Amino acid sequence: MLEKIQKALTIHSSTIRELLAEALGMFILMVFGLSSVAQVVLGRGDFGQHLSVNLGFAIGVTLGIHAAGGISGAHLNAAITLTHCILGNLPWRKLPAYLIGQFLGSFTAAATVFGLYYDALYDYTKGNLTVTGPTATASIFATYPAPCVSLPGGFFTEFMATAMLLVGILIIHDEKNNGALKGTQALLTGILVLGIGLGMGLNTGYAINPSRDLPPRVFTAIAGWGMDVFTAGHHWWWVPLTAPILGSLAGVLIHKLFIDFHNQPVLESGNEKGQPVVESS
Repeated sequence: MLEKIQKALTIHSSTIRELLAEALGMFILMVFGLSSVAQVVLGRGDFGQHLSVNLGFAIGVTLGIHAAGGISGAHLNAAITLTHCILGNLPWRKLPAYLIGQFLGSFTAAATVFGLYYDALYDYTKGNLTVTGPTATASIFATYPAPCVSLPGGFFTEFMATAMLLVGILIIHDEKNNGALKGTQALLTGILVLGIGLGMGLNTGYAINPSRDLPPRVFTAIAGWGMDVFTAGHHWWWVPLTAPILGSLAGVLIHKLFIDFHNQPVLESGNEKGQPVVESS
């Protein structure tokens, strides 16, 4: 019986399988990340601090990559997917499937966290869901710039943070250089995201991912926060969409100019680079 059910539900289209993998990986990433933000905000600092949010997203990234990595490559980021298409690593025809999967996973995660913390959310806000003010809660789901940050400053922050993300990912997976041990890539990518959050999270909340920011923002607009989610922060919403894409391309360019273009594959002899070959009889 179980075999019949499995046979009936098995999807043979690689594109659909990649869509589903991206959706699940993104869902896992966002549930851990958004719920950690919700706990810090709604707990009024008694149930975590800024480090909690960083760890939540790092754990989510690690598990999301493990979930989707073997099927879709676990992009979990529209900027990374678009960059792969531009570089020719992913067919353009698969771009919609990846983006739809990421959007569905992220949107569903926002709805899940909303339901998970529904009672606490309404107790904290007294039913008044706002984007700004002393009891603002929209930032649980999407990113907004700090009051002291200008639009150009926020754009540059997102650009640089995403560039560092891509440089780090390429270093981790660079088998021609000093790539990570097989099986540790997901953990190291999670640590990379943790580092970005610890060092570059103050100004903008380090979205570094259009798929992380837009779907939850759309959800909050529907769920009661209204269109203020698109007008707050001098219409901030477009920055987490465009800056990560440009930052992703810049990160790839930096890695290629400083490392990849000049680096030759390891010789099949297994000798370390820079070490002379010693012949023995």
